[in-house]
Amino acid sequence: MAATARAKDRKASGATEGDIRVVIADDHRSFGEALQIALDNEDDLRVIEVVTDGEAAIESAEAKHPDVVLMDVQMPGVDGLEATRRIHRAASGTKVILLTGHDDDIALARAVEAGARGYLKKTQTGSDLADAIRRAYRGEPLHAVAEVELSLARFRMQRRSDGELAQRVERLTPRELEILQRVAAGEASSDIAEELGMSRHTLRTHIQNVLTKLGVHSKTDAVVAAIRFGKVKTNGAAPETPQAS
Repeated sequence: MAATARAKDRKASGATEGDIRVVIADDHRSFGEALQIALDNEDDLRVIEVVTDGEAAIESAEAKHPDVVLMDVQMPGVDGLEATRRIHRAASGTKVILLTGHDDDIALARAVEAGARGYLKKTQTGSDLADAIRRAYRGEPLHAVAEVELSLARFRMQRRSDGELAQRVERLTPRELEILQRVAAGEASSDIAEELGMSRHTLRTHIQNVLTKLGVHSKTDAVVAAIRFGKVKTNGAAPETPQAS
């Protein structure tokens, strides 16, 4: 309580020289303002602006040169990752900490690749958040070097795998895509074979060829891959390339 009183008295008197200047970017203004209240109670932190979208965060960083930006990842328009990249390029003296609902390798890798000091979960306590701001301001890492390197390696491996899978999906024939579309719609194998004028044995051969091409182990995995890369619709519509080979 005494620290809170000192902070309020000091800031009310205008004695803010040496404070760590913070901008908060979150599309929920009420959440951003709650963070502002928590951080303004710290002796050495001062929130200079709360904004609600990525474009405003970029403008604030370029115009006001805050020491640290707390950036929500999920925002309309320019999202937190893209805003972080642009701030990192245009206002290199400003440190960015991303706020996310996820706690995993991918969240950390995406934050670091965008130029952020790291990420924090939005459920962090006010004291943990304040400590992270101080560490970022001092240029200290928010995460262990080994943790960052491992996360980046896994993320890059996943991206390479995604690229390979996309190429594999592109190699599927129209007939194979039509079969996957029907599987996605929940049709039974006997009905698919009848509708396409083939035996169930031939249908099984087609499906096995699909699994081999994609390097997956089940029809479900194959359907998910085709949906992911836009070759199968989830609403039961026919695929874009309906002519069977």
